[in-house]
Amino acid sequence: MSDKVETEYTIKILSTNGSDVKSIRLPKSMMKFALASLAVGALLFVGAVGYSVYSTFANRNRQAEIERLKDVNEIQQEQLLQLSKKASSLQEQIDQLTQMEAELRHISAGTSTGDEKDKPSDGEEHKGEGGPSIAPSLENVSQTFDNLEKRIAERRASLLQLKKELDQQRTGVASVMPPDTTVSVPGISSTIPAIWPARGTVTSPYGLRWGGSDFHPGIDIANDMGTPIVATADGVVSVAGWNSGGYGNMVDINHGGGIMTRYGHAMQIVVSPGQHVKRGQVIAYMGSTGFSTGPHVHYEVRINGQAVNPITYLH
Repeated sequence: MSDKVETEYTIKILSTNGSDVKSIRLPKSMMKFALASLAVGALLFVGAVGYSVYSTFANRNRQAEIERLKDVNEIQQEQLLQLSKKASSLQEQIDQLTQMEAELRHISAGTSTGDEKDKPSDGEEHKGEGGPSIAPSLENVSQTFDNLEKRIAERRASLLQLKKELDQQRTGVASVMPPDTTVSVPGISSTIPAIWPARGTVTSPYGLRWGGSDFHPGIDIANDMGTPIVATADGVVSVAGWNSGGYGNMVDINHGGGIMTRYGHAMQIVVSPGQHVKRGQVIAYMGSTGFSTGPHVHYEVRINGQAVNPITYLH
């Protein structure tokens, strides 16, 4: 049996003038290797060109993203600077309101509307306060500052109104009525909460308090443990009992027309749900139940469920 002869390929190379011809003979196996090498080389070349093009565009995109981030950073720095200035302004306003509140507490502590038995005993300074608080919304810093600015304005209006009421007390216009009698206020409907719920010192007005850390939906009036608390208007008792939300022993009175008053932290409650009460009627006695730092009544006026400044109703 004869050996199989391997096929050969001849490659001829011509000179530019055609006078010189060179021949190269390659076995079929070597020819396949050469073609494969050529294909691999072509693929590598195409890959290198593609990578170069990709790198060029990627670098351009990366540079564009860096520039965009620089612009965003500059905008954010400017926003932070403006917010910092606003925060400083709000803090200054809060400090002013804190000073005003301290002055009003001093005035309130020296205000008397009745007999000596209605004053704090033994010269004791009453500082009880408490009740639920509403944390400012923290969806974003800018919105929080806007809310804080609005509440500062409400707090300032509340303190100014309180100062007016206290000035009236000092000049003989009685705002706190005797706790053991029903009373009438000329020209004011008996279902409007127009009198003070108890004698004592206003220790925490309506609005922002504690350096602006929370919002107080009522006013706190502090006095001795057991000081009578009266209904500020005619109505029907809707709640009389323990409240786990911070009010402690609490009374709610429905006055009709969407008006409701709330009295918190009582030591003892002397009315029941469904009972009709008159303005000036004793409904409870001052205590320090629930979230409280001392004997006081937390008093709220709510219109259609929304807490409003009680001071605006007092006459």
